[in-house]
Amino acid sequence: MATYTHSAGVHSTPGADDLAEGHVVNVQGGDWDQEMGELGMNPEERIVLNMGPQHPSTHGVLRLILELDGETVTEARAGIGYLHTGIEKNMEFRTWTQGVTFCTRMDYLTPMFQETAYCLAIEKVLGITADIPERASAIRVLMMELTRISSHLICLGTGGMEMGATTIMTIGFRERERILSVIENITGLRMNNAYVRPGGVASDLPHGAIDKIRETVPQVRRGIGELERLLLENPILKGRTKDVGVLSLTGCTALGITGPVLRSTGLPHDLRKLSPYCGYEKYDFDVVTRTGADAYDRLCIRLDEMRESLRIVEQVTDELQRNPGPVMVADKRIAWPAQLAVGGDGMGNSLDHIREIMGTSMESLIHHFKLVTEGFRVPPGQAYVAVESPKGELGCHVVADGGTRPYRAHFRDPSFNNLQAVAAMCEGGNLADVIVAVASIDPVMGGVDR
Repeated sequence: MATYTHSAGVHSTPGADDLAEGHVVNVQGGDWDQEMGELGMNPEERIVLNMGPQHPSTHGVLRLILELDGETVTEARAGIGYLHTGIEKNMEFRTWTQGVTFCTRMDYLTPMFQETAYCLAIEKVLGITADIPERASAIRVLMMELTRISSHLICLGTGGMEMGATTIMTIGFRERERILSVIENITGLRMNNAYVRPGGVASDLPHGAIDKIRETVPQVRRGIGELERLLLENPILKGRTKDVGVLSLTGCTALGITGPVLRSTGLPHDLRKLSPYCGYEKYDFDVVTRTGADAYDRLCIRLDEMRESLRIVEQVTDELQRNPGPVMVADKRIAWPAQLAVGGDGMGNSLDHIREIMGTSMESLIHHFKLVTEGFRVPPGQAYVAVESPKGELGCHVVADGGTRPYRAHFRDPSFNNLQAVAAMCEGGNLADVIVAVASIDPVMGGVDR
């Protein structure tokens, strides 16, 4: 068995020290038969290719161990763990509210979904699900759908770039910047927002946010149209994606695959419809499905899903404009301060607010101090809540022991489950199709490794 590694080095012939592990060669590039001939190897000899973990087409630090027979993949395995951060363990040593700042960093392209799933699970254990203000739930839906569009744009942009279509990347990132500008306007941050909090959201929409959203939606819709015109009938793209990375409904069911990969088999599985949360049942949108079960259909589904998300954003925006109200649960034993007056610099609390909380009620000041430093207590119990993230079912399981910190917080990240499909999608196909198949899964290693 020979081992092939791709590097920027020069040719090196196998030495005596290599015999224990087989022949190890470094190849810069060129015609395969010529390279093997110069090394005195049989071109038909099977080789093992390590793709990653530092590779521009593995969507992060994913390692793919591929056994090749020429250009055909005979065996594919995924090696994970290179981005392990210990986030779930760290959350056991922080208050329930502080945990939001950790889980938002797992799948860094879908922060609002981790935050929402985590907070919904906490609220379920507390028994306050029905007490969450409607405006807070509507804002959560707004932020999740904006994030869904942002995530899909990254998927399409990076996938296009990996196939050599750099224009797809520039358009995708351009439209994503519009979305991130809105998210930054509302939360103060582009990513890792920690905006969704147990009981509601950190703050209400700032002045002018709704106008900015209404201005952005038609621009993003035009950008999606540009992507469609560049992609859907492009013969080169169709040649690279049609019948590539095929995974049937039976395979998806056996492996626990969800999201666009599952819906590309024709099954309309979407938790927003099947098990609504945050008031999704109030909004009119369609669950997009296809039947080709290949990379091309997953691309089409993501384009259509972005349009459906824009429909939801428009409906939520109208609702938010019609219905003002609180954005945090009324129970002050839980409610993190969410209606704070902002100072003239736009950065911190106004002097009037500080003067009021420090000068009018010593009890309020003490409670504020304990809530921020110690946190609220959650009665013993456990809950699992799942939301429909851009990549599939994202679940959060929290266990409480009556303290101010989670006894355990564990996430079912869809990228982790979906990566199991690498072997089924890639074995028997060409090496070049591995890139397309992995891109169609759209894994993010921050969510896989946690």
